[in-house]
Amino acid sequence: MTLLDPSVIASTLYAGTAAAAPATAEIREALTGESIGTVATADAAALDAAVDRLTVGQTAWAATPQADRAAVLLRAADLLEQNAPELADWYVREAGCTVGYSFFQLQIGAQSLRTAAALTTEPVGDLFPSAPGRLSMSRRVPVGIVGVIAPFNSPLYLALRSIAPALALGNAVIVKPDPRTAITGGSVIAEVLFQAGLPKDALAVLPGDGALGAALVDHPAVPVIAFTGSTAAGKRIAMAAAEKMKRVHLELGGNSPLVVFDDVDLEKATSAGAFGSFMHSGQICMASSRHLVHSSIAEAYTARLAEKARALVVANPALNPAAMIGPIIDARQRDGVHSIVSATIDAGAHVVTGAAFDGLLYEPTVLSGVTPGMPAYDLEIFGPVAPITTFDTLDEAVDLVNGTEYGLSVGVLTGDMARGLAFADRVRSGNVHINDQTLVDDVIQPFGGFGASGNGSRVGSARYNADAFTEQQWVTARADIAPYPYYD
Repeated sequence: MTLLDPSVIASTLYAGTAAAAPATAEIREALTGESIGTVATADAAALDAAVDRLTVGQTAWAATPQADRAAVLLRAADLLEQNAPELADWYVREAGCTVGYSFFQLQIGAQSLRTAAALTTEPVGDLFPSAPGRLSMSRRVPVGIVGVIAPFNSPLYLALRSIAPALALGNAVIVKPDPRTAITGGSVIAEVLFQAGLPKDALAVLPGDGALGAALVDHPAVPVIAFTGSTAAGKRIAMAAAEKMKRVHLELGGNSPLVVFDDVDLEKATSAGAFGSFMHSGQICMASSRHLVHSSIAEAYTARLAEKARALVVANPALNPAAMIGPIIDARQRDGVHSIVSATIDAGAHVVTGAAFDGLLYEPTVLSGVTPGMPAYDLEIFGPVAPITTFDTLDEAVDLVNGTEYGLSVGVLTGDMARGLAFADRVRSGNVHINDQTLVDDVIQPFGGFGASGNGSRVGSARYNADAFTEQQWVTARADIAPYPYYD
């Protein structure tokens, strides 16, 4: 192996603090609670020390030739792929990911590093017409230090999609991973980048609680914050950042509908629906949280979807690699899911299958008779639950899709491509996928949500990443001092 043994990564401190003995926290396996490693935890003093260190380091990193910056990111991508079998086990244990989802994270994480490396070859400015004898141009310059606050559900990729382009463009980065996934969302990222040649003063990983996140948002020397998480937390970050005149990139919650018209192949449609709702136990912001199904096929769709749900293997993926549904991240999250399901049943919905749990293993659940106003329709569930609502006309389906504060992802299943495109023209969503479910991702496409799902596409292709992590600077130059009439 070229990478440190994962057990060593788990006991290595990446907080970037000068303290001789920083505070530490145990990282525990999602399902069993068993201790699997120790990470340094940070406070406001550690944050200040990291900012001081990275302020100096960023200047040197920005001055590094672009080919050298690209080479670091490419080597880091290779390290992720070369060590995927060892690293995947950490995602299974710490985040409760299935084996397949763990390898997916490592794969798409490597892709995001390679895409960011290509960003270093993009043009960095424009030349404008100007007065004779004067050169007028704009150029992109790094913002300085980028703060990245990452979630638990896809800890590596949802951090790297901001870290990698920010570094490629010459910034330093401070990462605050979710405390529950501080190894896979922080330590592993730091290790592969440092082993790939990234200077230690260009990156700091600072695990900590909400108070640390607030301090990072408030810090005057961190001008850009990239946050992925809940809508409620995103709103607080946006308000706090506004007072500091900071730029924020918010990828927030979703209540993403999968619209199923009456001309679909039922087997393919229910397979797509099951994947959209149950992948990673539904703990994905783009999960198919509402199944809007044409009334003429709703009964058959519901029955077939329930069959697929019951066929999924629900188990601890650390013990059973065939598991397709792993644990909810913790008891608080599980209880939140079950509360939504129970309240929806109390409001008149019907349990077709599921609605029960064993520890943190929540059964894939299908609810029928769900209508607007019920909790499972109105709220982001973040669990393996598929609520089914019926519609009769295209106009009614459009109204159902748009009748929510969220606007992250929409899937439209239909045998009529023209109808799918017409539907896409009428819905308010950052992402629309015709003849696919809602969990579609690609590192080279702009990604973001409308309304309560975020403030637009802030990650993805070169143009959007450059807008996110650089400032535009206007520069003019003359061979001599310009003449003005204010002299004798």
